[in-house]
Parts: sequence; structure tokens; C-alpha cells
Amino acid sequence: MSVWQLDEDLWFPDPYTGEDSGLVAVGGDLSVERLLLAYDNGFFPWYSFNLDSEPLWYCPLQRYVIFPDEIHVSHSMRQLMKQNKYEVTVNRDFDGVIRGCQTAQGRDKDLQAWLGPDIIEAYTRLHSLGYAASVEVWEQQRLVGGLYGVTLRNAFFGESMFSLVPSASKLALIYLAKAMASVGGCFIDCQFETPHFKSMGGRYISYKEYMEILHGTGVGLNHARSD
Repeated sequence: MSVWQLDEDLWFPDPYTGEDSGLVAVGGDLSVERLLLAYDNGFFPWYSFNLDSEPLWYCPLQRYVIFPDEIHVSHSMRQLMKQNKYEVTVNRDFDGVIRGCQTAQGRDKDLQAWLGPDIIEAYTRLHSLGYAASVEVWEQQRLVGGLYGVTLRNAFFGESMFSLVPSASKLALIYLAKAMASVGGCFIDCQFETPHFKSMGGRYISYKEYMEILHGTGVGLNHARSD
């Protein structure tokens, strides 16, 4: 098992050589070109901006994903959706969502916090070029939850979500899955298993299957917008 040191050239090593945790490489930068190459090969950056001096790149060989047509909507969520208490939009306030993900529940105060200035700048740049999208949840014109991630090929690579009211992030994820299904999107990459994602219908697939789906046909949420 090896962890590779990246340099200024744009490349990523064979993920099968990485650690069991999914860590494969260290270094490089967060340029648009490197990020797009990373996601196109199943890699993503995840590191503490307080503790790590350079990006850490992960590519787990067992991928936790949600297929849009397998999203689980509980009875309580169906009841909440019928109330029309919240408005859900796409790409209306990317900056608000990524900063909500940064600060909700005091996350930015954690020594191991990963959503720092460099990450925010990099993904905001991706969004400006159409490669990242956000889903917002509003209560009376107040942003109360949402999620953001990278949109590439036929997939949505989830990066983070937040809720300031109960179930807001679940509502955003359900909306995302339905939007992905409507445009032929194939999966939502959750990166790692959590009880939250498991309850919403997530499951593991192999890296081989993941890459076959990613490089198949279909479209994503790249240019969706709802006001």
C-alpha cells in the first residue's frame, strides 16, 4: 500500500495501490483542471486545512452511492413535503450553501474542519464554470439548509450538506435525486457511508462498477437552475 506524492503535472496514481482508508495521494493543487481530472477518475480531496499543509486525495475502492430511483422517502418526509412548508431551489445561492456547510453547528471551529478558504474558493470557481451545483432549502426566504457538489458526466459528487431546521438536508437530497432522475443522472456519490445516507437508500458498489457507470451515457445537473 502506498501514498503517492503529486507534483505540478496533472496525474493521479492507480487507486488500487492506495491505503485501505481510500487515501491514495498527497499534494498537487485545487485547480479546476486537477479537480475535474480527480472526479473523472473517482478521486476527491479531503483534508484538514488546520492540520494538513497540502491536499489529501481519496479514492475508496468500495463506493457508497445513491441511485436516484432508489432514494428512500420515509412516511414522515412525505408528510413534510405535502405541507409545502419549505421551498427548494437549484443554484440560486451556491455561496450561501457552501458557507452554510462550513459554519453550521460550529463546524468551522473544529480543529479537523476541512471546508476552509481554499476549498471554498476552488468549488466556487467550479460552480462559476458550471461544474458544481447547489440545492437550497428556504423557509420564508431564509436559507435553512442545502447541499452542494460537483456535477460531471452523468453523476453528482456530493461534497457537503447542512440543516438549520429538522430534515432540511434530507429534503435537499430527495429533491436532488428526483432532479437527477428526471435528466437521466445515474448516481449520487456520497463518498462514505453514514447512517443518514443509509436511511436514504445508499449502498456500496465496487470502484470498477462505479467507473463503468460514470463513463457511460447520461447527463447530470450541470446547468440546472430553479428560481
